[in-house]
Amino acid sequence: MKQLLQNRYTPIVALLAAMVIWASSFIGAKIAFTAYHPMVVIFARMCIASICFLGLYKYTFKNFKYHKGDLKLLLFMSFCEPCLYFIFESVALKHTSASQAGVITATAPIFILMVAPFFLNEKYNYKAWVGAFGALVGVCWITLLSTPNESAPNPILGNFCEIIAMICATGYTIALKKLSSRYSPLFLTASQSFIGALFYLPFLALPGVDMPTEFPAPQSLAVLYLGACVTLGAYGLYNYALKNIPAARAASFINLIPLFAVLMAWIILGEQLTFYQIIASLLIVASVAYSQKHMMSSK
Repeated sequence: MKQLLQNRYTPIVALLAAMVIWASSFIGAKIAFTAYHPMVVIFARMCIASICFLGLYKYTFKNFKYHKGDLKLLLFMSFCEPCLYFIFESVALKHTSASQAGVITATAPIFILMVAPFFLNEKYNYKAWVGAFGALVGVCWITLLSTPNESAPNPILGNFCEIIAMICATGYTIALKKLSSRYSPLFLTASQSFIGALFYLPFLALPGVDMPTEFPAPQSLAVLYLGACVTLGAYGLYNYALKNIPAARAASFINLIPLFAVLMAWIILGEQLTFYQIIASLLIVASVAYSQKHMMSSK
């Protein structure tokens, strides 16, 4: 019975931890971008994660066995995320507020619900859709009620780029789900880091990308956190969970990212939650729980 409970709830705990770490990445990226060009930040976080995986070499390639034809899928997975995903998200965060980007993040589970029946043969009843859209309403509510801390000079462009990033995340999730039955979560996360580092290396030579000459502590620590904790930790946890539960069910947890971001701002930065933000938070939690229940019952 104990083993059964562990097998059932461990992926859920992993997902919750991944969402908390991903929520904190918005803060980390904003801090890092104040001193470093986004391409420098992204390349650095890929390199930091790759170095971490080199230290975990024995575990990363434990029981590794390449399956013929998987290289294209591995490249597609990494091309979607982190390659294209981080480009669009970095542009989004430059032009829109973190709160508005959080609203767009909630569209990812809906995109995955749309394509999962076609590519993964995962089918869900209408009640799962009700939960997904309920969470989306809650996310929109809580983020629109928040007071932006950063300016949004071109929110239309920024929000559009964030939508494209969520489409990239959808392609990544579908490819990852297909690969997760044959490769370990650690190997798949390492592949993303190594391929991402190679992909972003030429971008450092682009006009306007200034290489840093100074390394202020707060921004440097933010880059280190993005590479070691977010890229290594959050992606590793999410990849592990996706190996054990359906893609759309795992993706529904993405709706919790804006909620955790607001809660962290309240705890760490002293920002207050209004009555309506608390109601919106409860709506998100209830909707995700409702969606989870009916995703499980549709199996």
